[in-house]
This record gives sequence, structure tokens and C-alpha cells, in this order.
Amino acid sequence: MSVMRTTFLQPPPISYFSTSPSSPTMKFTVSCRLVASPETVVNVEVEKRPSERNEVRLGLPSKGYRHTRSSQGLSIISEQTNPRQYVAEIPQISNLEVWFQRPKDVVRKLVSGDLDLGIVGMDTVMEYGQGDGDLIIVHDALDYGDCHLSLAIPKYGIFENINSLDELAKMPQWTPERPLRVATGFTYLGPKFMKDNGVNYVTFSVADGALEAAPAMGIADAIVDLVSSGTTLKENNLKEIEGGVILKSQAVLVASRKSLIQRNGVLDTTHEMLERLEAHLKAVGQFTVTANMRGSSAEEVAERVLSQPSLSGLQGPTVSPVYSNRNGSAAAGYYAIVICLPKQALYKSVQQLRMIGGSGVLISPLTYIFDEETPRWRQLLSNLGL
Repeated sequence: MSVMRTTFLQPPPISYFSTSPSSPTMKFTVSCRLVASPETVVNVEVEKRPSERNEVRLGLPSKGYRHTRSSQGLSIISEQTNPRQYVAEIPQISNLEVWFQRPKDVVRKLVSGDLDLGIVGMDTVMEYGQGDGDLIIVHDALDYGDCHLSLAIPKYGIFENINSLDELAKMPQWTPERPLRVATGFTYLGPKFMKDNGVNYVTFSVADGALEAAPAMGIADAIVDLVSSGTTLKENNLKEIEGGVILKSQAVLVASRKSLIQRNGVLDTTHEMLERLEAHLKAVGQFTVTANMRGSSAEEVAERVLSQPSLSGLQGPTVSPVYSNRNGSAAAGYYAIVICLPKQALYKSVQQLRMIGGSGVLISPLTYIFDEETPRWRQLLSNLGL
């Protein structure tokens, strides 16, 4: 049994209404001032016990950019034979099922216990998780899907000289009879942000897609939406304002706390996924460079390589003898050097290798760089009390 306590103001100072063609009577109330009031206790039955199953379940976006990057870009290739198939496997990780879902359903099913792990945007976790304590962020920076949730207003009219959230909140136009009208698909984060920042008179209309047109059509004064490059806002004569960024987001690995603690194998699978993700991210843009070089000894070759500032690699070059057949005997006249270099330094590094006598330069991309135990794993164990 879970008890949710909801405090209602007496009387409520401000009500936020959602009005849209599809749901004209939708209403939700957000309190912008807290005053002493009695409490209403609502008893809610919440079942979050992991269901009876043996496999570990990972939820991924079913389509779009984050689907592509989650499925393939991290070198965790899912065996999805066609785009309509919603269950797949990751051959490298045993006992793991991949379920392709809408991002918001990934979060909802993590909370319900139908999924154990998920890769979605932080904005989706915050909007549909709504602060649920069972959700735990395992990796907060998968380095793709970067965007931010922001409030945007027109560049023209009464907003022309409004450049900050504080200025917007103090505009005399907003009254209980004529509140600021905001169009958004983020019906939790949007009102919460306005409440937390003291914007007192606001009404929200629920909309999905093409929000940028709402102010020009006269059906909203502002929008709350995800922004990546900002080009779409500019093309629709909208602007972001100081203090108007609600949340910065990118793809994250999120897990059910209950699954990590209670379900056999989930913690071990999470550890392996975290290791693979970290190792892949570390390897992005890194290349292995191998070259042959004449020298009298490995030490002498290493000194020549280290004399060039861009050839030090991660920790220094690996130098080993290259044996050739000389008059029927194995002799080492060349040495092979192996270093790891970033993509942007490749051409300069090849030039420096040639300058110190290198030849036969081979370059290949890296998939993983496994280092010491990732701090994120230790942090996860700490968060779980393990």
C-alpha cells in the first residue's frame, strides 16, 4: 500500500488549464504559493514488484534518431530483422531481451517493472518518470541526442524587448482573466518549471508537433519544447530567453532500482552494459596507428617517437622488434610501433612518423578502450547501498 499526500491550497491562488481541440476540458492545477492548509490523503494501490520472468529486459526507442543510435551507434548491435519487430537480442550479452517501445513507454514500463533497463533521453525520464524514486540513472551522458527543453517566445509585438524569464513573469498583461498561454507536450515539466520560477498566471494547452506555429496562429503566447540547433525557432520568429532553459538532455541509461536489487542477473547485465558503453565512448574518434621504423634498439626507437609531441598516444608507444630472415637467421632490423591517436591528429602524426623514419603506416579505428573500473559503476553500487 502506497499513500500519496496531496496538499490543496485554501483557496487555490492559481489554476492552470489545458485547453486543446482534442481535449477542451482537460485541467490540471499547479500551486504557485504555499500557504497553511489541511491535507487531503489519497490512498493509491501501486504495484511495482518485478514480474515473474528470468530474462533481463532492455527498452530502446522504437524509431527515430535515438532508435538508430541506441541500436547500432554504440556497437551493441540488436538482431532486429524488420522495423515492425518489437523484440530482439544483443548476441554479445546473454539473457538480455531488447524491447523496442515508444520512449515514454520505456519509462512507464521501467516504473511498472515490465522493463529492467532503458536508453532514452533525460527529458523523457524527467517528464514521464516525474521524480519516481525507483528510477536510477546508470549513465547520464551517452553522447548523442543532445538537446534542451526550453521556453520560447516571439521576437515581435509585446515580447520584442522581453529577454529574460524574470521580465516575462513581470509583464502586466498577465492576469487571472488573461494568463500567459503556453503550448507544450511537456505537461509535467512545463507547469512545474513555471511554478518553481514564480510565473503566476499561466495556462497550458497540450499539443504535439509543430508547436513553433502556435504563437503566429494566435493560439499561444509561448511554447515549451525541445531545442537542438535553434534553427526552427529562428525560422518561426521565436527566441529563447535568459533563465528559460528547463532541462538539458541527451541519451541516458536508466534502470529500475527494484530490478537491480531484486532480480537475479540484472545487476551483472547492467555492469556489462555500463562497461561496454564506457569503453565504446572512450574509443569514439580514436585510431590505432602501426608503423615500422629502423633502429638500434627498442629504447632508441621509443625515444625518437616520444620526441614528437603528437605521438605519445594514451600512455606512450608500444615498441616491438620485427624479425626478418637474414642469411638463414632471424634478425631484427626494424621495430614496429603501435600508438592510439585521435582522428584530428592523424595526418600530422603520419607526417611526424615519416620525419623520424617511419614507414608502412597502418591505421584502423577502435571499437572499445577498456580502462580501469568506471567510477559510474562504483557510484551505482553506492546509490543502491551495496
